[in-house]
Amino acid sequence: MPDAMMYQEEMFVVLMPGAAEECLTPEELLERLTEILRVGAASPVENRQLDLPRDLQRFSTVAEQAQHLRDTACELELSPGETMQWYVVRLEK
Repeated sequence: MPDAMMYQEEMFVVLMPGAAEECLTPEELLERLTEILRVGAASPVENRQLDLPRDLQRFSTVAEQAQHLRDTACELELSPGETMQWYVVRLEK
């Protein structure tokens, strides 16, 4: 059985195409993913919900989709050749 500490996220390093890396809390990453899933990155008219990855299609709300992504994945294709990535980091005291 995996160690439960493995699933205790403290911060995420987020990599966006053409941007510097950011450190986000789990809540901030969830907000970012929710925003991206609501509207396409290329155009405000584009609807990302029409082209969801298969594992997200089973969820009925954007909030559920974003939660599932944050908790089970580490990347999301924003457009062909452009991918958002995130990684869990633990801050040592």
